[in-house]
Amino acid sequence: MSDRNTRTAGKNRGLVWTAAVCITVSLLVMIAISVAGPSISVPAMAHTGGAPPWWVSVGLPNDFVLFTLWAAAVVAGVGVGAGLIAVGRGARPRVRPLLAVSFIVVAVFTVLPPAGTTDTQSYAIDGNMVVLGHSPYLDTPRQMAQMGDVLAINSPILWQQAKSDYGPLATAEEWVSAELGGSSMAQITFWLKLWVAAAFAAVVLLLDRVLRDDPAKRLRAHLLWSLNPLVIWEIVASGHIDGLAVAFGLAGLVVLRFPKATTGSPAGPPPGLVWRCFVSAVLIGVATAIKSPFGLFGLGTLWAVRRYPVAIASLAAGWLAVVVPSYMVAGLPAIKVLFQRGNQVTWDNLYQVFYRPFGIEPFGSDQVPAHLATIALFLSIAAAVLTLFRMPDGAPGLPAVTPALALSIAWIFFWPYQRPWYDVMIIAPLALYSASWLDGVVLARLCFAAVTYMEAGLISYLVWLQSVQLFEGEWITSTVRMLSAAALIWMCIKRRWGMRPSDSTVGVSPPVLQPQI
Repeated sequence: MSDRNTRTAGKNRGLVWTAAVCITVSLLVMIAISVAGPSISVPAMAHTGGAPPWWVSVGLPNDFVLFTLWAAAVVAGVGVGAGLIAVGRGARPRVRPLLAVSFIVVAVFTVLPPAGTTDTQSYAIDGNMVVLGHSPYLDTPRQMAQMGDVLAINSPILWQQAKSDYGPLATAEEWVSAELGGSSMAQITFWLKLWVAAAFAAVVLLLDRVLRDDPAKRLRAHLLWSLNPLVIWEIVASGHIDGLAVAFGLAGLVVLRFPKATTGSPAGPPPGLVWRCFVSAVLIGVATAIKSPFGLFGLGTLWAVRRYPVAIASLAAGWLAVVVPSYMVAGLPAIKVLFQRGNQVTWDNLYQVFYRPFGIEPFGSDQVPAHLATIALFLSIAAAVLTLFRMPDGAPGLPAVTPALALSIAWIFFWPYQRPWYDVMIIAPLALYSASWLDGVVLARLCFAAVTYMEAGLISYLVWLQSVQLFEGEWITSTVRMLSAAALIWMCIKRRWGMRPSDSTVGVSPPVLQPQI
């Protein structure tokens, strides 16, 4: 072996060990904080017998919890980044031990209380509304509390006057969890987390199956998804419904596949495409009926088969067969609430960079600058068109992955109302995409966004700590979001993506259904 190869191997070993240590430390810290019970990150709930979730009330100081989790998020980003670089340089660790670690960690988080959010408690209250014969699209937790609902009385302040804007199938999942959990908030959240954990594990297996013939892509996918502490925290530890939606959405993108050598003809689509389109649309329809933004996956599939009217009709039929009946059951209020958050923003969005420093006008979740929604909509659409035509095909044989990723990343990067768990909508399809500079941009953006939302709420009685939280979100994370969006636009305009050929796609031309730009 030459000196150069020896040095390269040594660097790879260092990167692999850095990835292993950082990911392990980050996961252990997150688990420890969850086990330690109620804090700034873990909402308080009452124990119920010996059933999960389980925790011990250690009473850790809020500042210690917050800064420890911030450090864990940064360490996680470093670990995943080091792993991605190592894989790109030829490192090929065994996959089975990695899968085993992923499943063990998922199982542990499943039986621990929700962390980093109060959303899961909100889901539980919405599900209990259905059990009591009410609708989360019509009634708020405050109204339910006034009617004597015990769970709603302890509703997080953020959600006391909010109606659910999730899809009918999300409400159905919440209802089932409330039926199984009874009158216990803790047990309802356990069931909610269990479904999401199962969906997360299903994505792990799906990625492993689809990429089994490409060692580099397979390892990269598990780093981005299966072993990524940031994703595990935002989905499994917190129990966010996005994890359930993305499992169905990604399955829909994967179903729409065909051999690399398949070519269409002017007379009709490739064999089996119409049936695959229908199944794909049904799965994406389920994802959309859980959370509406996943309809972008449906638009991605339409773009992929735009040359074949019969395939488009099949997609439309499959999607409507799920979405229309589910919303008919939920009723018109389920549709109305989708438009009630159109003008809301999150306090760490990228537009803070342009508004706040100049003091143009107040900016916050309840103070939205005039015309911001219109500006954001225009930029999101412009970015969608740009990415759709400029993003290279990074998933040969899976024609819907690239357009779905392009549309989703435009929305995630430019819409002013975002949370870090929304990012799974781009991370899951990105795991099927080829390695590129986009990996680093998405990872850095997720890392800082996760830091902003490591807590389950601001601590108003600790003024100095709240000031630190607000500064981090309003200035640091908003700047990272802006730089990430700028990097995406630069890559599109310059067509410089830093893509590396994978182990199994060297010399393969883009499939016929992929845009030929």
